[in-house]
Amino acid sequence: MGSQSDYPVMKESEKILKTLGVKYKVSTISAHRTPKRMFQFAETAAQSGFAVIIAGAGGSAHLPGMVASIATVPVIGVPIESKKLKGLDSLLSIVQMPKGCPTATMAINGAFNAGLFAASIIGTFDMKVRSNLEKWKRLQTKLVKKKPK
Repeated sequence: MGSQSDYPVMKESEKILKTLGVKYKVSTISAHRTPKRMFQFAETAAQSGFAVIIAGAGGSAHLPGMVASIATVPVIGVPIESKKLKGLDSLLSIVQMPKGCPTATMAINGAFNAGLFAASIIGTFDMKVRSNLEKWKRLQTKLVKKKPK
């Protein structure tokens, strides 16, 4: 995440990744305040064993796109709601990446779905994660009642 203040939103990714048995690491890396840390992390992500990166950022939200411009693993951007523009600034910053710099983009504050999307990517090669995701989805289906009470 770009800032410690993003954690209340980003912990939703952490919750679902934990539920699905996905190994993860949580870090605060700012594209603006810690650019060397960001560059080093993104450049070595694949070699360090990361299969997907979930990057949450608010305001100008440069972190997801900057990481995607360097890393060779998929990057999922989570726009964090901002005070002045309610997250629209963050959403547009992430979703409008230029050609050659793909960044999957979730809804504003959509960290939970980012975790699910990351798990589905990892599930293409990790059968345990795929099985856990399938079980989770079956449970979601069972939770929807056929008739309202």
